[in-house]
Amino acid sequence: MRISDYIEQSFSNLWKKKLRTFLTIFGVVIGIGALVSMISFGKGVQKNVTDTFMELELFNYVFVYPRSEDSQTDESSQEPNTPEKASRQVRLLDDDFLREVTKIKGVEWAVPEVRFPAMIRFRQNEEFSLIQVLPADICESGLIRLRAGRFYTSDDENALIISDSLLRRLKITEPQTVIGQEIELSTMAVDFSLSNLSNIISFFRGRGLPFSKQNYTFTIAGVAERKGGIGGMPLRSDVFIDRSASEQMKKLSLTSIWDFFQSPQQAEGYSVVNIKLSSIKYIESVKAQIDDWCLKAFALIDQGEEFKKGFLFMDMILFAVGMIAVVVASMGIINTMMMSILERYKEIGIMKAVGASDRDVKKIFLFESGVIGFLGGIFGLFLGWMVSMVINQVVNYFLARQGVPYMDYFSFPWWLCLGAVVFSILVSLTAGIYPTLRAARVDPVVALRHD
Repeated sequence: MRISDYIEQSFSNLWKKKLRTFLTIFGVVIGIGALVSMISFGKGVQKNVTDTFMELELFNYVFVYPRSEDSQTDESSQEPNTPEKASRQVRLLDDDFLREVTKIKGVEWAVPEVRFPAMIRFRQNEEFSLIQVLPADICESGLIRLRAGRFYTSDDENALIISDSLLRRLKITEPQTVIGQEIELSTMAVDFSLSNLSNIISFFRGRGLPFSKQNYTFTIAGVAERKGGIGGMPLRSDVFIDRSASEQMKKLSLTSIWDFFQSPQQAEGYSVVNIKLSSIKYIESVKAQIDDWCLKAFALIDQGEEFKKGFLFMDMILFAVGMIAVVVASMGIINTMMMSILERYKEIGIMKAVGASDRDVKKIFLFESGVIGFLGGIFGLFLGWMVSMVINQVVNYFLARQGVPYMDYFSFPWWLCLGAVVFSILVSLTAGIYPTLRAARVDPVVALRHD
């Protein structure tokens, strides 16, 4: 028999038991659909994270921190006394460091991460946030993506950029309507002047802190998309102002809670400096130079293997969950094929009596299993795609109300689509092995006597 004959006979035999065939294929469809949805979600998450990193060029950033005194002591005790060691001095993260680090080959720019807390007041609404100081030329480098308005310049007086997420918390849904309007920032500063005498007295009595409230009025120049929010990101605030405006403000600078644990020498400089490189090929040379200055450098690309392990672990979990439905579907295939053998017991005996070999019988039932897997894989892939698209639209609908831009949370690369169909066929063939062997062992004499 030709392959086309086996396929035609398989469809004919399955069509005779339409309901049972439909239910069996439907089980495979559910299993493959669940598996495809799980894997596509994992690949979608990986694609979104990778695309975001590539779009923001986060792998081109190096973050510089001062070494703690304990680590400096440990390293000095372990290294032998050499002229090179004696010449190495701990650098301070100050303006001199910024000027010198920008001279290193491959460095595009370097800015300190300066943030301070403030109360934002706009249209009778208040919201607490951290203000980040960002020079005007860095804003225009592509680090910030605007949704409305423009970037502030060094000539602008008290202009700022606010994120769309903060506007939503302030109950503003249309970013274009706030451009050019005034917004008030209230900061806290340590004040031991006579004008703050009441708070100073309360402080020495252990009932308060010597802080005074300072109010400043700014003009909204632009509205930015919120991109930060996690460690290792150059932008982690909702409001950005120029350095010249920051220097005129009385404030309590606070990049992180660890600022309280800095030594007096470290407190004189910046706590973090963000360095942008023109290419990732300069990362190692820049890090080596920073290490020579007894500073600590961190680059996201160093965590590449950790990211891969995390994604692999997530894929394994999603695959294991999806395989539960596939295993259940394979049990249905085995049951269907066994029932088919019992119903066609006499037919198998007749085929063997007229000259069909065990190999021919095996092929007939294996092709039937393969057809079930093929149809289940095709419709399962379609079901997985449909369910994923519906979930994606629903999730984006609710997130859009929070101002989150549209995003594809599921990804269907070509190898996943092809692999789903091939995997479905292989699972079905595997499930049909035992029924096929049972059919091949049928004794034609016994089968012809079977009622």
